[in-house]
Amino acid sequence: MTLRHEPAAHLPRATSAAPGAASVPAPGATPDTLSAEALTLAYDERTVVDKLSLELPAGKVTVIVGANACGKSTLLRGLARLLKPVTGSVILNGTDIHAQSTKAVARVLGLLPQTPVAPDGISVADLVGRGRYPHQGWFRQWTPEDDDAVTAALEATDTLALADRNVDELSGGQRQRAWIAMALAQQTGILLLDEPTTFLDVTHQVEVLDLITDLNRRSGTTVVMVLHDLNLAARYADHLVAMRDGRIVAQGPPSVVVTEQTVSGVFNLECRVIEDPVSHTPMVVPIGRHHGAAPAVHHPSSPGGREPSRGYRPNPQDTVPARVEAAS
Repeated sequence: MTLRHEPAAHLPRATSAAPGAASVPAPGATPDTLSAEALTLAYDERTVVDKLSLELPAGKVTVIVGANACGKSTLLRGLARLLKPVTGSVILNGTDIHAQSTKAVARVLGLLPQTPVAPDGISVADLVGRGRYPHQGWFRQWTPEDDDAVTAALEATDTLALADRNVDELSGGQRQRAWIAMALAQQTGILLLDEPTTFLDVTHQVEVLDLITDLNRRSGTTVVMVLHDLNLAARYADHLVAMRDGRIVAQGPPSVVVTEQTVSGVFNLECRVIEDPVSHTPMVVPIGRHHGAAPAVHHPSSPGGREPSRGYRPNPQDTVPARVEAAS
């Protein structure tokens, strides 16, 4: 089904500055939930995710981290119903996700894959409008509400001025923001994003993650992201999941999960963990072969003027996560 829109100059102004505002849960409403139970995912005979169980905190931002080929993106595909489990199940709102229709799932759960491909010649406005497809039907065609959702998503991602341009003419950063706008226009209660900062410079990485956080805070959207940058993950996550070899090694608040021991076990990386001076979240400082141990910190008031660095101290108010099975 091809969705057609007026040119960007004629798109109506959105009634709300927050994309997804139409799907803000009413007071007392039950938020959408997503979980995995003893989930095993494989490609042919190769197991990638092994008997993994995970309950995603509703209304929070969860970030999945881990080394390359640890199963992060495969887990996201399994959660999005794109990969059928070998064993176990994915539960969406209390029901096996594979027992639900594609359109029913798409009204609740949105996905931005790692390398999405746009049809040749499609405009940004038309691409974003495709996020409204799950809301169409035999007796419900395009409405002013759809126009408002598209406009709000374009505004939120700073792509309104690009609405008439072809997607294949955009820079990598502009194209990524257009895809995120499409995901926002879908207005789902759960949003999965596989490396949404791919192709973006550091300025746009922060802008995109701020945008996703805004969506979560304003609309109560449950966000699940795969990120490679551990420090950005620690800064933006409410709940952090660390994976290795297809299993969860640790999960919980970043202040509890991001430790020198966990980073070493998950990434095989020697590091120091200190406090991010801006966000006050844990920040990983790699050591590498060409740099020695962390130098002492200058302290004028201490004897000799020097004192060893004490690293990052977790917030005592953070809840220690339940014990999870470590990777073998």
